[in-house]
Amino acid sequence: MEMTVLSPGLLTTVQDLGRPGHRRQGVAPGGAMDAFALQVANLLVGNAADVPALEFALTGPRLKFSGDALIALCGGEFGDLPDWRLVRVRAGGEISLEKCRSGCRGYLAVAGGFDVSRVLGGCGTDLRGGFGGHEGRALRAGDGLKVKPGALEAHTLRPDAALHHFVAPEIRPAYSRSPTVRVVRGTEAGEFSGEFFQHLFAIEAHSDRMGLRLAGPQLERRSKTGELVSSPVAPGTIQVPPDGQPIVLMADAQTLGGYPKIAHAISVDLPLLAQLRPGDTVRFQEVTLAEAHRLRLAREHTLAILREGLAGKLH
Repeated sequence: MEMTVLSPGLLTTVQDLGRPGHRRQGVAPGGAMDAFALQVANLLVGNAADVPALEFALTGPRLKFSGDALIALCGGEFGDLPDWRLVRVRAGGEISLEKCRSGCRGYLAVAGGFDVSRVLGGCGTDLRGGFGGHEGRALRAGDGLKVKPGALEAHTLRPDAALHHFVAPEIRPAYSRSPTVRVVRGTEAGEFSGEFFQHLFAIEAHSDRMGLRLAGPQLERRSKTGELVSSPVAPGTIQVPPDGQPIVLMADAQTLGGYPKIAHAISVDLPLLAQLRPGDTVRFQEVTLAEAHRLRLAREHTLAILREGLAGKLH
């Protein structure tokens, strides 16, 4: 079965959960900006959580399927397609996700997943490196993606099986246009006043998959001793460049950085950042590393329960 791109939307790429283990070679982990949404979309269609799916921002694609397909949309709300639930598309059917109604990024999984090559342990698109995904680039009109046979297939699904089931809002991240994102203290946090946690920051228009640029009161570093030696950074690291306007590094961030690190967003709140669009705002709240670990384990527990629950309903 093949999926054809009729209209590509904005920055529609194939993404998975990234390619870990290559940071020392300078390769960004990449993968989905909102990893939770991608994982749930895959689980809804009977895939493993890390199977390649589509990611798009603000304007989604228009797609056509050559055969019967089972799909799920998670993350932002796009078009008229029901989100956070299993949807059946008949052979020759089209879906339009062109209008983003809330959030910023959508994730569309198809039962079986897309048949793309694995590069450096991952299938996601690295736009700066020009590899992975579909020819290392964003999708264009006319592109066709092969879909692998899935453990769950439309023609074998019981007529009453789970098409009316959905992922309850209580399980989803607390998406908001003005969320409070929890962070742990960064290496250079002591070089700035505690006002960072009192300010409201706006998302700048020139944000991208590499990082969210924030606009707010200027953060001044106490030390004027000059440049820092570059050190490792990761998605979630919040750096403060000389202009005093923070940058939250995201999925495609570089592996080393020389700006002071004031904080690091915890992993379970990265989806909240991924769904912010230009003009939205964010506040930060400090938590302990132990609390960050507890929240991460709780999120993994939620996904495990969801995986087992869906397996029982879909087969």
